[in-house]
Amino acid sequence: MNNEALKKCIDACNECASACEHCATACAHEADATKQARCIELDRYCADMCRMAAAFMARSDKHTIVFVNKFCNLCAEICTACANECGKHTHLEHCVTCAAACQKCADECSKMSTMELVA
Repeated sequence: MNNEALKKCIDACNECASACEHCATACAHEADATKQARCIELDRYCADMCRMAAAFMARSDKHTIVFVNKFCNLCAEICTACANECGKHTHLEHCVTCAAACQKCADECSKMSTMELVA
């Protein structure tokens, strides 16, 4: 198993989850939060998926390793969607930061989803 790749992806997932939670909270406190509804929704889904992906990778035992590729593929999908949505709100610094963290996580999870892993 490529421990360095796992660590890099776990770190990206944790950073993304944190950025998404911060973004969702900040968006909810914007003057017209209804304009940010989709952003908030995707932030929450993305944060949950990233935390779960990080947990699966951290365990990396014979019971979870078979799911890491699939889970990372799903995580990359939601991160990409979240990055795209947050990227629409360039006037909000927290969305710009979140979009960057989501894109980084999507890139790392995409790599992990195609990596051959062995417990």
